[in-house]
Amino acid sequence: MVNRRKTLAALAAGTASALGAPAFAAPSKDEKRAEVRKMAQETLAKLYSVQPGAKKAIESSAGYAVFSNFGMKILVAGGGSGDGVAVATKTKAETFMSMAEVQAGLGMGIKKFRLVWVFEQPALLQKFVSSGWEFGAQATAAAQTGSTGASYQGAVAVSPGVWLYQLTGDGLAAELTVKSTKYYKNKDLN
Repeated sequence: MVNRRKTLAALAAGTASALGAPAFAAPSKDEKRAEVRKMAQETLAKLYSVQPGAKKAIESSAGYAVFSNFGMKILVAGGGSGDGVAVATKTKAETFMSMAEVQAGLGMGIKKFRLVWVFEQPALLQKFVSSGWEFGAQATAAAQTGSTGASYQGAVAVSPGVWLYQLTGDGLAAELTVKSTKYYKNKDLN
């Protein structure tokens, strides 16, 4: 009987300590940054494979930003979030960022996509990094060839000097839909 009590006590203590300790430790700041960098590299590789001219556009730009987004919509409300990194092409300086999206209207579904922003001028990149970007209501634009040549083919002109590629599981999106999306610096990763 004594051995049985000791065994039960030991089992209870082991279970309590196991339940008290987290099963998985949260990723560190460096691990989170490494995950975002890996996502960005994979996204750029995919973009270059479906739109080879994008490589030249990005390499000759002042900077770019890459984001991964996951969104969900159930009945009348939905939203999404994602993380990314903005990179100054010349200096390779990184700014880790996040995005949040709110959707209204009837519908259901889950959407996962990647975005690649391209900034032709340093001031445009700096404005994006320091002030973020915010889209109101809903904007939809068809993919088009840029005025600077075929290097921006498949990208959407968001504003003068700012281009955006959207990648889905199937490849490059033919149109871009942005619904009340806000981009901002990730204070935890910078």
